Amino acid sequence: MSPISTAPAQLTRSDAQLRGQFLREVLQLLYPQCSSTGAPGTRVAEYVVIPDARRPKLLVPLGSRRVAAAAVRRFAEPQSRLAKFKRDAVAVALQSGAWPAVLRDRVRLTSPAGGGDTIDAFLRQALGTDVRVSIHIGPARANRKPVLQLISPDGQTIGFAKLGVGPLTRRLVRAETAALSALSHVQLSEVTVPSILHAGQWRGTQVLVQSALPVWQPRAALTPARLQRAMAEVAAACGLTQGWLATSPYWADLRNRLCQLEADTAAADRAAPEVAQLSQAARFLVERCSELSLRYGAWHGDWAPWNMANLNGSLLVWDWERFTPGVPLGFDAVHYDLQRQLQDGVDPQTAVEGTVRRAPALLEPFEVVPGSAEVVALLYLADLATRYLTDRQAEAGARLGVLGTWLLPVLIRKVAHL
Repeated sequence: MSPISTAPAQLTRSDAQLRGQFLREVLQLLYPQCSSTGAPGTRVAEYVVIPDARRPKLLVPLGSRRVAAAAVRRFAEPQSRLAKFKRDAVAVALQSGAWPAVLRDRVRLTSPAGGGDTIDAFLRQALGTDVRVSIHIGPARANRKPVLQLISPDGQTIGFAKLGVGPLTRRLVRAETAALSALSHVQLSEVTVPSILHAGQWRGTQVLVQSALPVWQPRAALTPARLQRAMAEVAAACGLTQGWLATSPYWADLRNRLCQLEADTAAADRAAPEVAQLSQAARFLVERCSELSLRYGAWHGDWAPWNMANLNGSLLVWDWERFTPGVPLGFDAVHYDLQRQLQDGVDPQTAVEGTVRRAPALLEPFEVVPGSAEVVALLYLADLATRYLTDRQAEAGARLGVLGTWLLPVLIRKVAHL
């Protein structure tokens, strides 16, 4: 069986097609030497596909009603009342045994050799306990990877496993492992971070198993002050520094990433114009602001509404694979504002414009250097664009992968008017 493909996907393919392809590749990876075509042999695993095989989003293990219901209830937090109603209805159907009336697609995996080296067997050995596995099939992104919810036989969520399967996702899983390890040594009072249950390799994949944060507990209203305190705590986790932008380690790192991106982008590459425009805008920005003194700290790297949950006692935050120290203070606040707008359906270019315009207010709680807020926001846009182009998000079919349609025009225009 072949590993998950890391070749660029066609931009014209629908998300449903990409999900279906990803589903097949994930099953080949997790259950090597097993068949899902009904071939004779020992049944190794059986899943029901939610919502269906054409639009797979979640694979729920069959065999225990309690486990199946827990797999649905505890995997992801719905972003709307309608989504929550649908999730709860599916969970009730699984719990009651009435699910065949609404969920018709199943995946049965068989093996002539009795199963052998499957992900289930590996995780049971690694964790020293019995687990059931449910599988999340996410939207098309360059950094998409298998994410598994691990459930005990009595329906308790033990943790989540991420598998890095290609150069990018292996790097990200290793980075998240390092981030969680570093944060485990920091006293955090505002933020709750997952702990590492296991880290290692399996059949060429990079594996991270982290504890389950209690996202199913009752939520509390998230105030701006609470969010700002949490972001400030993370920013200070590795210490704070201050220095000129042009001579900062941050600019040295971003410049090196841009140089590498230029070297890796062939002249015939469809992203070549975007790479050239980004490099020119970033360099011009630093030249114009070379003597600006900035404060630097850490950032989560993808602090967005879907990567957090506010409880009475703490703010739960997960997905730390982009955690980076030494960036301009306030990056998380700028990123959160932009992602919140995109989630709300704001036109992407309008959202970028609005975030840059609000930068002084967004960064005021972080005590950034006076007059530096817009520059910090523009550096964030350059950093995010570098990430998108390096990861080749457009070729992976990501919804906002083509930066020339939304992010780059704003960055170039704002830098030109500094």
